[in-house]
Amino acid sequence: MRKPGLIFIFVTVVLDMLGIGIIIPSLPDLIRRYVDSPQGLAQLYGYFIAAYAVMQFLAAPLLGALSDLYGRRAILLGSLFVAGLSYIAMAHAPNLEILFASRILAGIAGSSLTVAMAYIADISDEKNRAQNFGLIGGAFGLGFIIGPALGGILGAKDLHYPFYAAALMNFLNFLFGLFILPESLPQEKRRGFEIARLNPLRSLQRTLSRPGFLGLFAGWFLFQFAAQTHGAIWTIYTQTRYSWTTAQVGLSLTVVGALSAISQGLLTKRIVSRLGEIKTVSVGIIGYGASFVLYGLASEGWMLYAILVGSAVFWVAGPALQSVIAAGVPASEQGELQGSIVSTTSLASIVCPVVSTQLFSFFTSTRTPVQIPGMPYFFGAAAALGAFLVFRPAFAARSDGERAA
Repeated sequence: MRKPGLIFIFVTVVLDMLGIGIIIPSLPDLIRRYVDSPQGLAQLYGYFIAAYAVMQFLAAPLLGALSDLYGRRAILLGSLFVAGLSYIAMAHAPNLEILFASRILAGIAGSSLTVAMAYIADISDEKNRAQNFGLIGGAFGLGFIIGPALGGILGAKDLHYPFYAAALMNFLNFLFGLFILPESLPQEKRRGFEIARLNPLRSLQRTLSRPGFLGLFAGWFLFQFAAQTHGAIWTIYTQTRYSWTTAQVGLSLTVVGALSAISQGLLTKRIVSRLGEIKTVSVGIIGYGASFVLYGLASEGWMLYAILVGSAVFWVAGPALQSVIAAGVPASEQGELQGSIVSTTSLASIVCPVVSTQLFSFFTSTRTPVQIPGMPYFFGAAAALGAFLVFRPAFAARSDGERAA
């Protein structure tokens, strides 16, 4: 049962990220229909990205709790179908209000990542947990290998085509899951539904009350804030600073996806087995921060490719850290835990796009005393440094707890 389930989750994440990647190069053009100025575009783009994350934050505990009650399969399949509908609605939005409403619907469906990660935790053990989470990280990258490049090509032909393609991917994956996906959570391991668990803050509070988890989640938030900087600013940053076209943006994101697939999908097991999970996280976060400084300093577009290749090895920090967190919770509570992880990630995804785009808008406008287009990346580097400092005592507390147990 485990192997087909892992294959489906891998394919689900690949197609989900492929669908998201398809529309990224075209999003600025979509939003330009409602705004004229470059600064206004940057700000509205940030709010548009944040709207998705807001709904992920609110809906993740609900989907996690429902999956703990009814199992993972039904929730995953329903979310895929809703996601397909949201992309069609975005393509035909007659005004800004409908566009944002469609994005909100997509955010609710995107909260199924909680359930996907809980599924991985269900079918994993101490020997393969980090490897399986790394495999899913590789799926993220693989989806981005094809998605942005395809989106750049389709978007150049017609602005609607990338959204149609994203909808099709989700509907096909829904049908695929109907036939192949087994349930990962046996009936005897499920627990009852509690209304109180739907409050994302209360769910987080329960999770953070565990010994050592407050520091881990504080560090996770800062780490995710840094990691989300790319998604929040990359398209507008490269188009504005380096005059990249939609196709060039798509190609660059394809390279990001390929490197992510190699790093997280292939290197995680080897690096973690050599360094251990905690050291892998620490070294990876330091590398993140250093690379972000370089992104902010890059004066030519080609430099970004060199930085990407040199820093991709540090991306294994994500699955290693998720494995560290998941190891402290039993199977019956993985849905809630993964919901808390996704909620915390969503909080970072809410704050980061707004902060990054506002920084970029200000430091590239006539209001600033000095032009610093790389400021969002410098801020992301500071967040990575903060994560490293927070993780040090958190990891020490986790190690002490494990020795005491």
